Amino acid sequence: MVRGARILFGAGCASLFARPATAATRLDFDELYAKVTVLGMTFSDKVKSLDGQNVTMRGFMAPPLKAEANFFVLTEIPMSICPFCSSDSDWPDNIVVIYLDRAQTFVQANAPIDVTGRLEVGSWTDPVTGFVSLLRLVGASFRTV
Repeated sequence: MVRGARILFGAGCASLFARPATAATRLDFDELYAKVTVLGMTFSDKVKSLDGQNVTMRGFMAPPLKAEANFFVLTEIPMSICPFCSSDSDWPDNIVVIYLDRAQTFVQANAPIDVTGRLEVGSWTDPVTGFVSLLRLVGASFRTV
């Protein structure tokens, strides 16, 4: 009986020190950049501090290139065309690329969605599509709101 009590006590103490799952931090489009000038954009301190962390953003799904894919562009406002860019110097300040875990069917471009994923900061070129991005949420999921 004493041994069983020790095991239960030990398990209870271990649970006190277990790290709880961290909730994703809300990140809004107006918090992405500290400065937007003709010379370029500077990431905000909040974005820099959240690099590699889970975040949730609310926005709109830009019309995708095909009906089912594993990525899309999240925009601040509904768009009728997809805002793909040829280089990071053309990158609009109100979009974020979303990479999903798996291909999914997308929602209407005028339906607001919440997207949660791990934030990646900095210029990156997708080796498959050639799409260039400055900000990405990877391993993401979305839901309509």
